[in-house]
Amino acid sequence: MKTHTLETAGANLVYDVRGPLPAGDGRPPLMMIGQPMDASGFATLATRFPERTVVTYDPRGLGRSVRRDGRTDHAPRTQADDVHAVIEALGAGPVEMFASSGGAVTALAVVEKYPSDVTTLVAHEPPLITLTPDGPAAVRARARVREAYEERGWGAGMAAFVAMTSWVGEFTDAYFAQPAADPAAFGMPTEDDGSRDDPLLSDRSWAVSGYRPDADAITAAPTRVVIAVGEESENLLTARTSAAAAELLGQKAVVFPSHHGGFCGGEFGYPGKPDEFALRLRQVLDGDA
Repeated sequence: MKTHTLETAGANLVYDVRGPLPAGDGRPPLMMIGQPMDASGFATLATRFPERTVVTYDPRGLGRSVRRDGRTDHAPRTQADDVHAVIEALGAGPVEMFASSGGAVTALAVVEKYPSDVTTLVAHEPPLITLTPDGPAAVRARARVREAYEERGWGAGMAAFVAMTSWVGEFTDAYFAQPAADPAAFGMPTEDDGSRDDPLLSDRSWAVSGYRPDADAITAAPTRVVIAVGEESENLLTARTSAAAAELLGQKAVVFPSHHGGFCGGEFGYPGKPDEFALRLRQVLDGDA
């Protein structure tokens, strides 16, 4: 693996390349992106594609990538510019892309703005909460996470986030009538660590979850776009956002093994099924699903 730093007008972007460029198998490079997950989140999945040249990167302001634009928000179109810059720096584009969570939102923005950059995009569980039928309630639930974080710190904010993302179905009055989630019940710290800049719990990623993809631009692009959803996410928020994104693009979401982080091993404490996930991803990229 070789690590590179690309200096742009607003950030120093760090990216990793596993394998030769141009790719030795004649296939495009396979780029894997996330948000707020950085390149480290794809280490397990990348090893399941030993024959491919795999590219991962840290979004600006996350992991090893330093932003110099004076901003703290994670805007999909800005990140799309960064991904485009990395693809151009590879000199071996266009790429195939697997993008998860906020990275899937960025990837949709890439297809909108740079339609020649990606041949096939597998967008795994994009958290586009405003596309769901109960979008206003989902926005309200998102605000409760930030409020818990602002008032009581990381543990309380993360407990509220877990409560939101594990709620089954639409956000009803019963959801909002619940008492505040107890961080101790989830094995999280109850003391306030003083942080207020977590990209997941603050409002820094609201531009991601509030993004409205340009369906006309995406469907007009030459890119083959597949919306993916985890089988264990059924009726949870990210499954509902995936279904809504697929419907927006006139398709149905393709089911993948495991959960929202189903491509990860045990390195983050919530192991998925990386072998099964990689097999499914390989099938989809090859056009067999």
